[in-house]
Amino acid sequence: MPPHTPHVRRYPVVAICFAAIIFDGYDLIIYGSTIPALLTYEPWSLSRIEAGAIGSYALLGMFFGAVAAGTLTDRFGRRRLFLGCLIWYSVAMIAVAAAPTPELLGLFRFLAGLGFGGIAPVAIALVVEVARDTERNRLNALMLAGLPVGGVLAALAALNLHGILGFRGLWALGALALVLVLPFAWRIIPETAPPSGPDHPQQALARTSPLRELFAPAALPTLILFAAANFVGFLLVFGLNTWLPELMREAGYSVGSALTFQVLLNAGAIIGGISGSSLADRFGSRPVAASAFLLATIAIGGMATAPPPQAMYFVVLLAGAGSIGTQIVLFGYVATHYPARIRASALGLTTGVGRLGAVTGPLLGGILLSADLPFGWVFSVFGAIALLGGLACLLIPRHRDESESTLEADHGRQRQPHR
Repeated sequence: MPPHTPHVRRYPVVAICFAAIIFDGYDLIIYGSTIPALLTYEPWSLSRIEAGAIGSYALLGMFFGAVAAGTLTDRFGRRRLFLGCLIWYSVAMIAVAAAPTPELLGLFRFLAGLGFGGIAPVAIALVVEVARDTERNRLNALMLAGLPVGGVLAALAALNLHGILGFRGLWALGALALVLVLPFAWRIIPETAPPSGPDHPQQALARTSPLRELFAPAALPTLILFAAANFVGFLLVFGLNTWLPELMREAGYSVGSALTFQVLLNAGAIIGGISGSSLADRFGSRPVAASAFLLATIAIGGMATAPPPQAMYFVVLLAGAGSIGTQIVLFGYVATHYPARIRASALGLTTGVGRLGAVTGPLLGGILLSADLPFGWVFSVFGAIALLGGLACLLIPRHRDESESTLEADHGRQRQPHR
C-alpha cells in the first residue's frame, strides 16, 4: 500500500469491491439467463444469432471501458474511477430494462458495458494495493468471486422471479447497486494511487507513460500472452454463461434444470477462483493458471459426452472452476506481475482484449447452435479453446528483474500497520 494510505482497513475495501463485482456479474449474466424468454417474446421475434449479438454488445462496451478505465485510474486515481464506473453501469441498467426495441436494448447494453469493463481493473488495483504481500491473490480472488456470485444470483432470480418480474424486471434489479453499494463505497473506498503534482514530479512523470512502458520491446511479449489468456478466459466465461441454459435445454433438460446447471457453473467458479488463487499465493500464478485451463479442457470435454444427470452436475461444477475460476486467477496473475505504477493500465489492456473474447463467446455459441451441430461438438470447440489458454499461460516468460523491482517497490508494506 502506498505510504500515504498506511491505515486503510483492507477488509471493508475488499467487501465494497466484492459487492460492486456481484452487481457487475449479475448484470452481465442475467442476460443469458433470460435468453429463453427473449427467444419466445413475440413482439421482437429474435433469432438465436440476433440474441447472441445483443448479448455481445455489452461485452464490446466492456472492451472500451476496461482499456479507458485502466489507463485513467493510473493517471487520476482509483477512487474516482471506481465510483464513476459504479454509478455509470447502475444507471445504464435502468435504461436497459426500459428499452422499447431490440436496437435500443443493444445500444443501452453497450453503454452499460463501459461501466462493467471499467469496474474490474480499478477494483483489482484497489484490493492488491491494500492487501498484504502474502495475501494479494487470495483477497483478490475473494473480491472477484463476486462475479460468479452475481451469476448464481442471476440464475436463481431467473428461476424464482421471472414469473413475477419478467425479463425487464430482472434486468432492472441490477440498478439496486445505487442504493445498496454506492453510499458505502463513497464513504469507505480510499485513494491508493501515488500522488501527483509539483511535489512529486518523478511520480507524475511515471504515471503519464504507463503505455510506453508496457509496449516496450522487452515487455510486449508478456503483455500479448496475458491478453491472449484473458481472451480465452473471457470467451469461456461469457460463451458458457450465455448459452449453457439453451444448450442444456437442447439436450433435453427442462428450462428449470438448465438454469440449475448455470448455478452450478458459477458455484464451481467460486470454488475454483478462491482455491486457485490461494494456491497461486503459495506456488505461483503461472503453473496454477495453466493447470486450471487444463481442468477446463477436461471438464468441458466431459460435458460433450452428455453423461448421466448426476455426473453432468459434477462435470459442470468442474467446468466452472476451470473456466470462470481461471479468469479470477488470471486477474490476480496480471495484478501481481506488474508494479503499482502501471498495474491498472496492464489490467485494463489485458482485460480489455479479454472483453473481445467475451464478445466472441456469445457470438460463437450462437453460430454453432444455429449451424445445428451436435450437442457434443459445441462443447468440444469450447474445450479446445480452453487448451489454448493454458498454452498461453505456460509461454508467459518470467521477468526476474521486473519481479525484483516490484518487490522492492512494495517492500515497505510488510512493515506498514494493517488492520
